[in-house]
This record gives sequence, C-alpha cells and structure tokens, in this order.
Amino acid sequence: MNVEPVPQVQRPNSFIWGRTAPLALTIIAAIVAVDQLHKWWMLSVYDIANKGRVQIFPFFDITYVKNIGISYSLFNQESPVGQYLLTGFALFASTCLWLWLNRSGASRLMSIGLGLIIGGAVGNAIDRLRLGGVADFFSLHAYGYYWYVFNIADVAIVAGVLVLLYESFWGESH
Repeated sequence: MNVEPVPQVQRPNSFIWGRTAPLALTIIAAIVAVDQLHKWWMLSVYDIANKGRVQIFPFFDITYVKNIGISYSLFNQESPVGQYLLTGFALFASTCLWLWLNRSGASRLMSIGLGLIIGGAVGNAIDRLRLGGVADFFSLHAYGYYWYVFNIADVAIVAGVLVLLYESFWGESH
C-alpha cells in the first residue's frame, strides 16, 4: 500500500500571534524585567540619585538623569499629561511593531530585533508612568565631550535596530 503524505496547509499568520511570537514575547519579557530590576536597584538600593556622578572608567560614569523627553531630551514634557502622551506613543509604536512581527511571518532574527525594540520601549514607558520620566544611568564621554546618558532599555532598542538592519541585508530572508 502506497501512502502519500498529507500536504501541509499554510495558515496565514494572525494579527496577534504569529509563528515567532513566543520568541519575541520571551525577549520582551526578559528586557523589561532586567531593565526594571536594574532601575529599581540603581535608585532604591545603590541610591545613585544621592551619589551623583560615579566614575567607573576614564570614559564611562554612572549617574542619574531623569529624561522627560525622548532621545537626546527632545520634546521635553514636564507635565503628567505630557508623560502620558509619550507613554501612549511608545505603546502605540510597540503595538504596531507587534502586529508587524506577527502578520509578516517574521524570521527568527527579525523577531529577536523587534522583541528587543518593543522590550526597550515598554521598559521606558513604565518609567514614564512610575517616575514621570525615563531613568538613565550610563554616561560615555571622551575629551570633555559627553554623549547622552542611557539605560538598558535604550541599549536593547539600539541592539534591536542593528539586528533588523543585519537581517534586512544578510539575514535569514535572503
């Protein structure tokens, strides 16, 4: 008796839960947890706000800066309403990225990149609601020039963008 294999029917990806959603959700949860735990430790245990700038290396300090705007303190929003608007924007962008991830049938690499970006955005959005701005701690500098102060969520966002760039040029979809 000759048995033919049953053809696999390719189901379209859902808007809410696609093939690589579990991977992305794991990364999002890990980034938010590590970011929020680090911020809690820096503010509550290490008490960086009262220590001021602490030099770690000649080019790297830790300090506390509450960023009430977006990157490089653009669009500063001192009022709670302004922070709610920035939080809403971050959550809207994260939702759009989540829908893109699930609807596109994203590769594993794309899921990692989008998971890093969404996790970082959510981590910073939590700060806006909890602290009235984003808690930043890491300061890189050289020859008297200080770049912006950043946090783990920011590192995740930048890493996610780099992963997406890599994937778009040399990744699994090529």
